[in-house]
Amino acid sequence: MADMTLTDIAEKMRDIDIAMLCTHTDGGAIAARPMSNNRDVDYDGDSYYFTWDKTRMVEDIRKEAKVSLTFQGKKAFAVAVEGVAELSSDKKDFKAHWTSDLDQWFEDGIDTPGVMMIKVRASRVHYWDGEDEGEVKLKKQ
Repeated sequence: MADMTLTDIAEKMRDIDIAMLCTHTDGGAIAARPMSNNRDVDYDGDSYYFTWDKTRMVEDIRKEAKVSLTFQGKKAFAVAVEGVAELSSDKKDFKAHWTSDLDQWFEDGIDTPGVMMIKVRASRVHYWDGEDEGEVKLKKQ
């Protein structure tokens, strides 16, 4: 398939739970850490991750919101996403993307003190599917 759409990519991403979330950190270095998308896989260009508000990752995003995500799937399928991160501590936002799997990390659910949600809005999605590769650019919002 020479030209995948965002819908095609989303279908292939359905079973990929872990992404590497990369931020810009001190001195221009890139910091990466694995993050679960919590099976919130109806991918439309936005990704949602939960963490603690006092993490280095959140500090990095406050300084520079441009981030990247990488996903590695089955049979040589990979996706790289460039985007902008938004931070939220709004329980309404949490509720929209919360799953019971998160309760093992945040014992009081959306009421856990210090929980933070990171939304990554993609601007460019590059994919590799075996020897096929391509790119989907999303409109800036």
